[in-house]
Amino acid sequence: MRVVRLGSARAAADELSLSPSALSRRVANLEDFTGKKLFSRSGQVMRLTDEGRAFYDAVAPHLESLAVAVESQSENLQLLRLRIGVLPLFGTQRLFPRLPELRANHPRLHIDIDTGPDPIDRVGDTLDAAILLSTEPPKGLYRVELSKNTVHAICSKALAEELGPSPTIEDLSQQTFLVHTEMPLSFGAWKNAFGLSDLHPNAIDHYDSGQLILEAAAQGLGIAILNDDYTKRLNDPRLAGLFDTPVPSPYSYFFVCRPADLESRPVRIFHDWVVAAGL
Repeated sequence: MRVVRLGSARAAADELSLSPSALSRRVANLEDFTGKKLFSRSGQVMRLTDEGRAFYDAVAPHLESLAVAVESQSENLQLLRLRIGVLPLFGTQRLFPRLPELRANHPRLHIDIDTGPDPIDRVGDTLDAAILLSTEPPKGLYRVELSKNTVHAICSKALAEELGPSPTIEDLSQQTFLVHTEMPLSFGAWKNAFGLSDLHPNAIDHYDSGQLILEAAAQGLGIAILNDDYTKRLNDPRLAGLFDTPVPSPYSYFFVCRPADLESRPVRIFHDWVVAAGL
């Protein structure tokens, strides 16, 4: 599985504390046993052949099921501990409501949640993995996109009634817009989606908290530009949306970890679950 993930005999051998030649012999023995050419080789680079991909797809789920069965039946296994960095909003809106199902399937897995700043800088150190909201995670890390977001404009009901269902660029240019400090590209995406690229508002105020942005909008301080996580469970009677069409966000949620850490049992369990859950 390491050869498949890393695509290199040398890299896989290093993780397994084997010599490349010893690993190559194991792969050759497996090919002899199956009677199939599982990998194409070019130097140290190894890629699955079509037969190899079919074999891997058939076998890998059973290896995972075997690991889960052993884990559930053994009384001597220690707790599995995962340290993961999570954005507070992702945690409350998406992760925590689904964690009971993860616990039910993997009762030995316990998770330390860290909502501190700059999680990307701590992956591989104080964090095993992290979930980021980003346009593109840093290179060198394993990453998988979990879900895309949409951008919405939200304001007080009084302002929404004043602007009407189809506010003009002249109307909007008199307003203050409220933008999250960590998602500055959202406003440009929203403007372009509605043909408002020439919009220059009266002011743009920045906040580092989506909840504070919503409160400021409710108080009539401006038009909030936020992703859909802030609006999914929004029941504040003081607020209303502008335009009905959701706009694709430049930002997506990504699961990230060091490539080597994906072989860690806690990281692998969480990774496979969060991807399958579609959070």
